[in-house]
Amino acid sequence: MTKTARYAMFAMLYFAQGAVLSYFTALNSLYLLGFDLTMSQVGLVGTVGLIPLVLKIFLGMLSDRVNLLGKGHRRPYIIMGLLLQAACLLAAPLINPGRQYGLFLGLAFSMMTGMALYDTATDGLALDSTPKEEEGAIQGFMVGGRALGVVLISGVIGILVERTSWTAAFVLLAALSLLPLPFVFAAREPARRPDQKFEWKAFGAFKAWPLIALGLLGAVYSLVINGANQIMNPFLQQRFNISLGTAGLVTTVWGLGVVAGSLAGGKLADRWGHRQAALRAILLSFGSILLLAFVVKSWLVWPLAALFGLAYGFYETVYFAIAMDRTDPRIAASMFSILMAVANLGTGIGLGLAGGLVDSAGFATTFAILAVINLAGLILLPAIFGRRKQAVSLEAV
Repeated sequence: MTKTARYAMFAMLYFAQGAVLSYFTALNSLYLLGFDLTMSQVGLVGTVGLIPLVLKIFLGMLSDRVNLLGKGHRRPYIIMGLLLQAACLLAAPLINPGRQYGLFLGLAFSMMTGMALYDTATDGLALDSTPKEEEGAIQGFMVGGRALGVVLISGVIGILVERTSWTAAFVLLAALSLLPLPFVFAAREPARRPDQKFEWKAFGAFKAWPLIALGLLGAVYSLVINGANQIMNPFLQQRFNISLGTAGLVTTVWGLGVVAGSLAGGKLADRWGHRQAALRAILLSFGSILLLAFVVKSWLVWPLAALFGLAYGFYETVYFAIAMDRTDPRIAASMFSILMAVANLGTGIGLGLAGGLVDSAGFATTFAILAVINLAGLILLPAIFGRRKQAVSLEAV
């Protein structure tokens, strides 16, 4: 594939992921509240649904080791994951979460398993085929593509639901899940180099404290920004009685902020260095989340949603670029998926924690608590980068 076609494929795969993940983390709460579930139950759906993204290390190992039916280490898994996600979305409106709560939990788990499968294979394909000098650019396209999915879905779903039904929204999400398939079918995996041969001993890199600290930073950032994202729309709905359409537009503004943050994140991380970029990401996200606790005027919703989105996209792109830089090519998908799994564990905890805190302490207090938790990242930066401000070498492992 040409560079343009390859970038487009990765952007489309992350676009499909972003569309569904946006619904799941930001709008699914509004869908479930329509069935008289509590915020704790809503949070549990988020936590259970994200378990596959925590356990995707095993999917990464499968992709690294097994050339499925001789069709490749990445493409077959991407195709299978997209099809599973689409099938679950089509089945979703057939289940009543209020009366069949357990069944809906199982469906959420299955849908996110499909996402985890194509997500880790996509990351592996990017790691296999991207030169070092293009890592920032490819992460910008991937995070930006996912954010674009957020913008589209958040802007359309609220209006679509108000004018038709939630069933139409699920059908649209299923269709978007299948959108990258032509790109994937046209792709060809690069031949695996000798240094990409799977070796168990490469996992010894995870004994190094800088890599452990990087994983913990991923858990902290993901817990905070996704926990805050889940409760933003319910908070605005309670305080200002906004409609579904307005909630979708708020998420669109947030998504545009994410796009801007992701595009800036790669370039600024290269310019400032990963350590300084991470420091700025922590401080920016702290301020943006804390400000959400003090939204007292409806007009403040729009700039603060955009600022929070900017912080979200910037932080995520910076973290992904650091994680990509630390990856050992022998276990590319496995190592990257482990770091992402730890981050997703933080997301799962954050969704459950945010929902529980809202029920017990209220929205404003929850935003403030999440903002303070975010500052834990400052403690981890010296452990990750050390005095040399360089990534830990994995060559001796």
